Amino acid sequence: MRQCPMLFEPMTLRGLTLRNRIVLSPMLTYAAERGHVTDWHLMHLGKFAAGGTGLVFMESTKVDPRGCTTPRDPGIWKDDFIPGLQRITSFVKSYGAAIGLQLGHSGRKARNSLPWEGRAPLASHPGVDHGEEWELVAPSAVAPSPAAAVPRALTIPEIQDMVAAWGAAAGRAHRAGFDVLEVHGAHGYLLHQFLSSSANRRNDAYGGPLENRMRFVVEVVEEVRRHWPAEKPLFFRVSAVDEDGGTIEETIALARVLKTKGVDIVDCSTGGMTPRSIVDPADRPAYGYQVPHAERIRAAAEIATMAVGLIVHADQAEAILREGRADLVALGREMLHNPNWSLDAALKLGAEEPFTAVPPAYGYWLEKRDRTGFGGRPSTWQAGIEPAGAA
Repeated sequence: MRQCPMLFEPMTLRGLTLRNRIVLSPMLTYAAERGHVTDWHLMHLGKFAAGGTGLVFMESTKVDPRGCTTPRDPGIWKDDFIPGLQRITSFVKSYGAAIGLQLGHSGRKARNSLPWEGRAPLASHPGVDHGEEWELVAPSAVAPSPAAAVPRALTIPEIQDMVAAWGAAAGRAHRAGFDVLEVHGAHGYLLHQFLSSSANRRNDAYGGPLENRMRFVVEVVEEVRRHWPAEKPLFFRVSAVDEDGGTIEETIALARVLKTKGVDIVDCSTGGMTPRSIVDPADRPAYGYQVPHAERIRAAAEIATMAVGLIVHADQAEAILREGRADLVALGREMLHNPNWSLDAALKLGAEEPFTAVPPAYGYWLEKRDRTGFGGRPSTWQAGIEPAGAA
């Protein structure tokens, strides 16, 4: 009997069963209009569900308009956003995928132009919600780079208001029909800023030793979990290490605490605290270069993890799972290259009935071509990391 690839084994998290362990990583597309999603988001996310992905994540969606990275970020800071989001969740789920939402706040990294327009700090810009003043806030009045504006440090009452905003956003995400929620605590954004000893210079209960620097994150997770149903999974994205002093040991300590607060999966990324790259500029990032962090956090904190970062090929993803290095694999830019990656992987790994995860309007014709003796391979075919015939 043929062994089912682990990549295509269902996974149950709380009350949700994923049809496979393939995840579309949340990726910013900067296509919202004053915080509202558009037809772009329906098309963008829908094609990955139709391509067979198990869990489709919508991009970082902001809990506070001040936290938008650009004027084109999607928002969830008010109820007006729910109908547009409901349209997307219904559509994605109708094609067999689960859908997740990443909640975020950019803190001192907010208020920038779009990446393809230079991603330069905007000296001033009308606020995303209604043209209000767009103020930069952070744990401390420390800019992320010499070119960036200095943010204003949040007061303790404002921190408490921010915690409440994350909880309210979680409640809206539930009402909008999302299956999974991820709190974005990585890449130099607000929660990561509080965790960082370089960005967080506070001398009150939210600064200083790691326990204090974790306080805001823990309060946010507790409030999110309070508004997020117990039967729905909660993820947390970390920068396992960063280029400005963040260590894996601190992240493991955080993961141990998050596990007790109702987090089910730690999504393991790296970097983002400064404009410098976590990867040595003299080297190219290697395949799966962040996977060792997911493996170490999984073992040391005894919590399930999701691996990300140049996971490109089917056998590579399968090996990560089979070797116990992570519980889920997330692909980002490779999915942009091939939205049908899941189908492609099923064929390459020899999964039974590989065409059942895509809509019949695709699967019927592809299976017919396969059944009638098509003698070639799809245009995306490559069995592994090394090209065919390589030594």
